[in-house]
Amino acid sequence: MGHVLLITVLVAAAWATGSSALGADDAILKPRVPADQINQAKTWKNPLAPTQETIEKGKQLFQGKAFCVTCHGRDGKGLGGDIEPGTLKGPLPRNFTDQEWQAARTDGELLWILKNGSKGTAMAPFIPLILTEEEAWQVLLYVRSFGQNRDKPNADRQP
Repeated sequence: MGHVLLITVLVAAAWATGSSALGADDAILKPRVPADQINQAKTWKNPLAPTQETIEKGKQLFQGKAFCVTCHGRDGKGLGGDIEPGTLKGPLPRNFTDQEWQAARTDGELLWILKNGSKGTAMAPFIPLILTEEEAWQVLLYVRSFGQNRDKPNADRQP
């Protein structure tokens, strides 16, 4: 009975405050691309098919050359093993397993962030200093795989 009451209170609080307390944090769901550039970024589509091969290439980059794993972790949950508590300024790295966040962001927005960084966070620009644009698209295929069944790529990963 106590668990039911607790869940009811949490749901009521989330509804009353307009918060997505049971899913992604509202701040995480806000676009990181500036308003004057977001429409253009949303038109950018990943030219690479989400095949086992391209996702594996993205994984290799994520865990190697691009060092995404340092902040986002091997599991993609945004808590990299090398992060010391209190060392990051601003919000924690994105949790790529959050399906609500995955649905809210287009591939184009994510590529924009890889090109320009994410103001107010520790996310720096990676293209062209670290990744080519093609490599960035591969990384994004791997990032998208965190929100899906890992056993088979999903060609319908986003609108």
